Amino acid sequence: MSLNQEDFEELARHALRTNESLRLEFIGGKLSVKGMPDGSHSTIIAWLTRRCVQADDGWWLHAGQGLYVERDHRGNAYADGSLAPSDTFVDQGEWASADGVLMAVEVTSRDQDTNQRDRVDKPRAYAETGIPVYLLIDRDTCEVKVHSQPDGVRYEQVTTVPFGKTVTLPEPVGIELETEPLKEWAR
Repeated sequence: MSLNQEDFEELARHALRTNESLRLEFIGGKLSVKGMPDGSHSTIIAWLTRRCVQADDGWWLHAGQGLYVERDHRGNAYADGSLAPSDTFVDQGEWASADGVLMAVEVTSRDQDTNQRDRVDKPRAYAETGIPVYLLIDRDTCEVKVHSQPDGVRYEQVTTVPFGKTVTLPEPVGIELETEPLKEWAR
């Protein structure tokens, strides 16, 4: 079955109406199912939200916002978190432009697709979209990966630190992030 973006969006709306825990994504021309977060996943997003708001009270880490991604916005992804000014998504629907997004965040899930989705497909899609920073909190490897300097195809810079070390999220985010608490939530 060939699927275009309009077909995908109709299918995603139908899936959401029939099963609120089912979230579909369309990245690289492939349909995938994004798992629902567990308690530790949600705790990590809440912790990161507090850190981002402390750095700039005009920001918010918008959890689960659907974004148009890839070149020409031909893909659809639910970022675990989209750091942007608080009012960025006002009057936008389930799927929104990534304009104004400073950082996309993903926390690895406990499903079989996390390797391809979070470590391969999403960094490429977010880089193509021009999102300045992609933060991957990898609970499987107990590492934080900071992707920056998108060139329209990929991120040219990737910094990897183990949980427990401090990592600097580059501009336009500009936050030093102490990752010690992540050790507790990696299970």
